[in-house]
Amino acid sequence: MGIFSRFTDIINANINSILDKAEDPEKMVRLIIQEMEETLVEVRTQSAKLIADKKELNRRVERLQREVDDWESKAEIALSKGREDLARAALKEKSGAEEATIALETDLEVIDHNLEKLSGDIGLLQQKLMDAKTRQKALIVRGRTAQSRMGVKRQLHDVDIDEAMSRFDRYERRIDDLEGEVEAYDLGQKTLSDEIGELENDEKVDEELAKLKAKMAQPGAQSSTQAESE
Repeated sequence: MGIFSRFTDIINANINSILDKAEDPEKMVRLIIQEMEETLVEVRTQSAKLIADKKELNRRVERLQREVDDWESKAEIALSKGREDLARAALKEKSGAEEATIALETDLEVIDHNLEKLSGDIGLLQQKLMDAKTRQKALIVRGRTAQSRMGVKRQLHDVDIDEAMSRFDRYERRIDDLEGEVEAYDLGQKTLSDEIGELENDEKVDEELAKLKAKMAQPGAQSSTQAESE
């Protein structure tokens, strides 16, 4: 059963530990899955061979059991005919068949034990294989995400963010200066809108002044004003 030296290594392998030590985890997990699949094929092939061997041994045991019964029957016939010598010879053949049967049954027990172990190992390997494939999908997603993030980090590292923001602040200050210069030119200068607005204000003041004069020109208003002054 030398096939299981590699199989045992895979079964006992800690996939996380292997991936942690690997330079390329995605490549490593592909190799692990490939190794598991190849080993699973070999183990199943070995199982199929053992099953075939078991069937052949069972047929041989059945034949030997028939021979045991046949030699016993022949010994009885010989003894009934007074041929003790022939009966003795028949019993000797019977004994040989029985010994061969016991040897084959021992081989069958070994095969059954190995098949039972193979069945458990195959189930465990299949579980490991499913786990590895699940991890492979997650690993690919994590790997691509990490590569994208690393690309962004490298771009940010290549660009001096503080210097870029400092330049931005300087440009903003220059624009403030230019706007200040433009506003300085407008100081003391009246636009057409400003002049028209002043005319409107003057017109309102003239109206208020005319109303006040008219009020003061009334006789009662002048007496009231003098009384208030006294």
